[in-house]
Amino acid sequence: MEEESQNSSTNTSHLLGSVPAVVADEKNASNNPVPYATMQTFPPNSGGRDQGYQTLGTPTEAFGQQPANNWQGFFSVSSYTQYFNVDTDVVVNRLISSLNPVADDFFGKIDANPDLYGLIWISTTLVFVLALLGNLATYLMQKHIDNNTSWSFDVNYVQTAAWSIYGYVIVIPLAYYFFLQYMGSNANLIQFWCMWGYSLTIFILSSFLLLIPIGILRWIIIILTGFASATFVALNLRSFLGSDLSVTVIAAFVLQIALAVFIKVQFFE
Repeated sequence: MEEESQNSSTNTSHLLGSVPAVVADEKNASNNPVPYATMQTFPPNSGGRDQGYQTLGTPTEAFGQQPANNWQGFFSVSSYTQYFNVDTDVVVNRLISSLNPVADDFFGKIDANPDLYGLIWISTTLVFVLALLGNLATYLMQKHIDNNTSWSFDVNYVQTAAWSIYGYVIVIPLAYYFFLQYMGSNANLIQFWCMWGYSLTIFILSSFLLLIPIGILRWIIIILTGFASATFVALNLRSFLGSDLSVTVIAAFVLQIALAVFIKVQFFE
């Protein structure tokens, strides 16, 4: 009897659900190594026609293999929102610094947190100031010659101020950025926009002095203003670039003077 029960337990050990069978399967599974499974990126890399699906290694390695697309961030509005997150006292401090033409440490002050708030706010303020005061200065000059002159607002002043100021403060730093990148310099476009934007602060203040209806005095005021703004830009560019690109610094100085002359001729003639 004992022998038959032993035989029956031996014969039924292969049945589904029996404990010995499960233990045996687990041992067999542990002895057989599982082949390494690879993942594939989807969609395939479009860099080449014959590359197909790319096999990934570790997550860090896969991240490092992904091509960086800097131009996508360049044209994304969300990439610039951080440059408008600036405190009022910081903006005031930078406005005061821009009025000191002999200081060449402006890039050091904005290195940690350059802003575009000053660029937009100062440029827009200057546009409306030039349009309004330009009309008023023209009226005062005509009134000085003829007392019967009546007030009239020329809307063309707004258009001229908009395309000239916005165009200058955006295109000139952009041109310098691409040129210096081509020359191998480590230029920063946001810092250039920030510095050139704050360099226009002095033009807002001098525009009120240009209301004086005396031609020679207006020229003296605008030349001094242009010289101060040009010195601010040139000295800070020189501290940023060094002495290797002195021609670039001189060109920036001349451009600021040209802007001052343009403002005088176009709005306060």
